[in-house]
Amino acid sequence: MDYIRTDADGQLTLAQSTEFLKIPCCLYGFVNESTSTGLSVSGRTVIRFHGSLQADNEELTCSCCGSKMHVNNHPGITLRHLPFGSFLSDVSFTRIQYACPRCGSTRMQYVSFKVPGHRITTELYQYVCDLLASGTYTNKEVAELTGLGKNVIKAIDMTRLQELYTTSDGKLIKPEKHAKFLGIDEFKLHNGHRYATHIIDMETGHILWIAGGKKKQVVYDFIEHVGLEWMDHVEAVACDMNSDFQEAFEEKCPHIQPVFDYFHIVKNFNDKVVSEVRKDEQRRLYEEGNIEAARTLKKTKYILTSSRETLQKKDDDAAQERVIRKGSSLFKTESFIRKSGYEERYNRLLEENKLFFTLDLIKEKLAQAYSRTDECLMSEDIISIMDICHATGNAHLLWFERLLSNHFEGIIAHATYDISAAKIEGINNKIKTLRRQGYGYPDDEYFFLKLFDMSRRAYVRNPKSHKFSD
Repeated sequence: MDYIRTDADGQLTLAQSTEFLKIPCCLYGFVNESTSTGLSVSGRTVIRFHGSLQADNEELTCSCCGSKMHVNNHPGITLRHLPFGSFLSDVSFTRIQYACPRCGSTRMQYVSFKVPGHRITTELYQYVCDLLASGTYTNKEVAELTGLGKNVIKAIDMTRLQELYTTSDGKLIKPEKHAKFLGIDEFKLHNGHRYATHIIDMETGHILWIAGGKKKQVVYDFIEHVGLEWMDHVEAVACDMNSDFQEAFEEKCPHIQPVFDYFHIVKNFNDKVVSEVRKDEQRRLYEEGNIEAARTLKKTKYILTSSRETLQKKDDDAAQERVIRKGSSLFKTESFIRKSGYEERYNRLLEENKLFFTLDLIKEKLAQAYSRTDECLMSEDIISIMDICHATGNAHLLWFERLLSNHFEGIIAHATYDISAAKIEGINNKIKTLRRQGYGYPDDEYFFLKLFDMSRRAYVRNPKSHKFSD
């Protein structure tokens, strides 16, 4: 059967049939003369449509000397087309080469359905863009679906992302919508203590800025990018205890209030206080010869750093014989689960060690403080925690007291600006997933653009993807 173009409505019509079968296609000017099958390098079946390209009636004028160009040759070209299930497809045809008899310059016939820079059709290009933009497939999976090389997929994706998020001169597009709350955090970029920082809109979750490093310059560059007029609409920024971020915002935009959320405070408390106190107590018991008591503190970090609600949930799961944390070193057998629970062991630790009881009291007061909606009440709770830390005289708790004191204003600001790092940490997890799926991204520019695209909730088909110029 032959496929011929009968009109310009984007259809190929099956000839020699009483009932015409129309297949959607945009190969304008292509005339299918024969069809064959073969095998690709990867071993997949390739359906190849052989034909020719119709010539237009326009007279071509040489761009160099203005003379009329003549037909010089009919070289062939093969373009990869849309796959049919597990089969690949090619379009092979001849096109006209024009030559100027006066100056000798040549010019190839324009192919409307060829993508510049790639030997693929515009339909396959758009199909690849749709697969990439869906966020479901990795570059490797798209390459397997379409039969294209991974480098070609990356180049197509890079072009798609640049059209969406950068200007013609390669600069990042300035956000159109003003943000009321911002979030900033660093994430690991490469091994060897290399980091990057991203700034997001806390309401939409969209990444607004990404740059290498975790110093003040990242904030300076972002403010220069969006402008001070845009920053005037920002009221608060959620950040961790990185003093560089806080100082940079205060220097450039003093009206913006830094906010330190519950997650980062508790993380510092667990990592720098609870864990260290547990190690000190275990070391002290060993030195005193109380070997049995010291052994009871082994593998209790999870218990001491968890909230009581979490421990109760773990016990409920165990009581109902639901699978609890795999690989848990605390509960290895079901019989042991029935004999001893998380909360029971936690209560026993508090009874045996006064300092652990103090840590538990501080955790409860922190949770109460961050539930406040009045800064005065929250400041009273934080001051009470600082007093408890000071009264113990413990070096780790004294450090936590200084931490609260140095970040006091940003901590109690949470009562007014109820923002947290939940979206920031969620994006950090997505970054880890994306990097793991891609087996790492050595090209930082491409990786950053992928992150911009990942943070957008809905996909709008790129209007520029199917528009190509000669």
